[in-house]
Amino acid sequence: MSEAIVNNTDWFLKEAISDRLTRICEPHVHKFFRANMFHVTGRDADLVIDFGMGLANLRSELHIPPGKPVFAVATHVHVDHIGSFHEFETRLGHKAEAEAFARMPDADTLAGYFRTQPDALTAVPPTGVTPEAHKIPPAPLTTILAENDVIDIGDACYTVLHLPGHSPGSIGLLDQKTGTFFSGDAIYQGGLVDDLPGCDRGVYRETMARLSDLDVHVVHGGHGAEFGRSRMQEIARGYLAATSAAE
Repeated sequence: MSEAIVNNTDWFLKEAISDRLTRICEPHVHKFFRANMFHVTGRDADLVIDFGMGLANLRSELHIPPGKPVFAVATHVHVDHIGSFHEFETRLGHKAEAEAFARMPDADTLAGYFRTQPDALTAVPPTGVTPEAHKIPPAPLTTILAENDVIDIGDACYTVLHLPGHSPGSIGLLDQKTGTFFSGDAIYQGGLVDDLPGCDRGVYRETMARLSDLDVHVVHGGHGAEFGRSRMQEIARGYLAATSAAE
């Protein structure tokens, strides 16, 4: 790890996907833990989806107007998605992981994998913390989500889809009007993970079968670049074929 300390703003890399959607990541974090975070600017409220490693202050970099409501939604409880979750007042996540969000135990967050990862960081984060000392602050949910719940930000509504398999409480958010789909780690471009504690390959297959038929326009995954419906079908059906062959 470099001895250079990165300031809070430079810790994050922001990419404007549209005039109302920004994708954020942490370029100094090991690729396996370099998850996507998303900030959706809404008319009546903003939506923030996933929260990185928590090695810098995320909320201060979003420049949300004072007093504007913010819905902070965690797609699941793994370490690379919930580090800055505690920075937000209104926190939403699935009921299957509610207890884990409240305590952030390693058994659920899998933070121990990060602490022991060689070359976990390429620079010293603004907090100065080392990977070995990294801890995730508890972030109890203020709203518990379930299948078909709707998050309304005024000019867009997002339907909650429960997509377990990668973790028990994995969710996605679908704008049914535009077909914009935030999928978390249920599906993304790259090697899907189904062999960590809390993963369930049989349940994941059910999720993949559902995703293979889901009507979407663009998918913003928990890692990597966005992709379209045909690519999502290809990934989902490829997973089903590969896991069927392995049984």
